[in-house]
Amino acid sequence: MLDELRRPTARRGRLVAITAVVAASVAGAALFAGLRQQGLPAELRDPLAARVTAILEQSSPAEHHEHGHEFGEDAGRVVCAVDPFGIEPADAATVAEVDWVYARHLCAITGAGEDWAMSVRVSGPLAVRLGEHAQILVPEPGIGYPERVRQAIPERYHEEAFGAFADDEAIDAARARFSRAR
Repeated sequence: MLDELRRPTARRGRLVAITAVVAASVAGAALFAGLRQQGLPAELRDPLAARVTAILEQSSPAEHHEHGHEFGEDAGRVVCAVDPFGIEPADAATVAEVDWVYARHLCAITGAGEDWAMSVRVSGPLAVRLGEHAQILVPEPGIGYPERVRQAIPERYHEEAFGAFADDEAIDAARARFSRAR
């Protein structure tokens, strides 16, 4: 009889232990994901995001077409959000040392009466070579797209290249610039 009374307690204890392990695993995964999103230190991440954003926004619709964006004939001003996740060389300590920036981007085009929600937008990973004449590499969409992403982005950043946009503030700022530009 005493054994029968102890069994529910033992089951309850195992259930509590399993629940604790699952909760710890979920918390650990969330922490790891958060740390991965912050892969670049802010002293590189923020100025590189601003620089790549400026490069993209100062490109004409024709230049955007050259690197894979098609905004159409009613194209207005290009407004972008940029979320850098990697650099080359990988050990660069200052912005001046960075040759390439690997980032997720979201660009929208102001058009005739279109608001942000209805605007033509493009997004995905890209590679930008910094320098006097910036070079922008956007993998072409369509069949074979994942392979083109892998060719443009170093292997150590492939997981981030296919990840979600992690900087909601950059998107909010782009949305505000879009509203002002209309």
